[in-house]
Amino acid sequence: MASVLGFALVGINAVPVRVEAHVRPGIPGMTVVGLPDAAVREAKERVRSAALASGCPLPAQRTTVSLSPGDLRKEGSGFDLAVALAVLAAAGFLPEACLRGVAAVGELALDGSVRGVRGVISMAETSRRMGVRRLLIPTGLGAEAAEVLPNAACEVSTLRHALDICLGKVQGGVAPPGGREGRSVSRMAGAVRGDLDLADIAGQHQAKRALEVAAAGAHHLLMVGSPGSGKTMLARRLPGLLTPLDRQEALDVTRIWSAAGLRSESEGLAMERPFRAPHHTISRSALIGGGSPPRPGEVTLAHRGVLFLDEAPEFSRDALEALRQPLEEGRVIVGRKALTLEFPSRFVLVGAMNPCPCGFWGHPTRACRCSAGVVRRYQDQLSGPLLDRIDLVVEMP
Repeated sequence: MASVLGFALVGINAVPVRVEAHVRPGIPGMTVVGLPDAAVREAKERVRSAALASGCPLPAQRTTVSLSPGDLRKEGSGFDLAVALAVLAAAGFLPEACLRGVAAVGELALDGSVRGVRGVISMAETSRRMGVRRLLIPTGLGAEAAEVLPNAACEVSTLRHALDICLGKVQGGVAPPGGREGRSVSRMAGAVRGDLDLADIAGQHQAKRALEVAAAGAHHLLMVGSPGSGKTMLARRLPGLLTPLDRQEALDVTRIWSAAGLRSESEGLAMERPFRAPHHTISRSALIGGGSPPRPGEVTLAHRGVLFLDEAPEFSRDALEALRQPLEEGRVIVGRKALTLEFPSRFVLVGAMNPCPCGFWGHPTRACRCSAGVVRRYQDQLSGPLLDRIDLVVEMP
């Protein structure tokens, strides 16, 4: 029997999973136990083909793979590499001692190549806490993992490459730490361009001042004005007024975006504050977080950055009221069946709205077509408890 360490991504955190394999005489086949989902159960076919392509055909014997703890649901294809290493060690292709202190994560292709997975930086953090000697990760994700595990993160391109590293035939390609200097970093999806300047906007001095105050004190802001008054342009310039991310904030943002699968390969720590602008048709679950398995929502993706709600009254009342907890506590608690997860959500909220549905109520030159009742119902879409959590309200001419 042989074992190696793998990881299950639960929310934005990585939970260690011991992958054990036992090969014995019997009817040929592989069984995976330990609450695997369909993707994990399908790993046996990917492992079989990848092992054959790597010159290590699995023996015609009975193989049992156990994923523990057994009460945790295992989801995704990130267990492929760990399962393959454990099975090959149990089959005699690799001494069991070579897997001591080793953790592995990655999806296997049929030709044996290793593909990327979500949440590598969270897995690296868990590996560091557990004292892992070597973390095998897919090529392209080393810069991310090396930020927290600089001396143990090792990129592998194929299953054969991983075997050779464990056997000591080749030097483990330990990824160098990225750091904030001396490397090129791709702009994170959802971050605004760093060259957006508040000085580009003519006029609206009161709104600009409100934006500066919001940036200085992390105050939530609501801008009310007719179409074309510059609400969206102002909101997109708020991240540039915020202070740069410190290292802990950068780690937090990177962990969230990596777990959500929104990071590009070869990126290290996030360098820019996120800016999220969801469409007004977004559901409560997509805004706050949830689903099965639970995934971070827009409020979590905006953590340490800006969440912009354009046409705020057009959002569903259910979604708007769900913002109360993150605005008050800086976190979201999501419960699904027997699982309860907490997602960080400390952001600056910027809302933009027209004064009425047509947008011209109180306009100096355009006539409003809305009745008083329609205007009242439109403005009442933002409830009193929600408005109490917004520090600044500015009317824009």
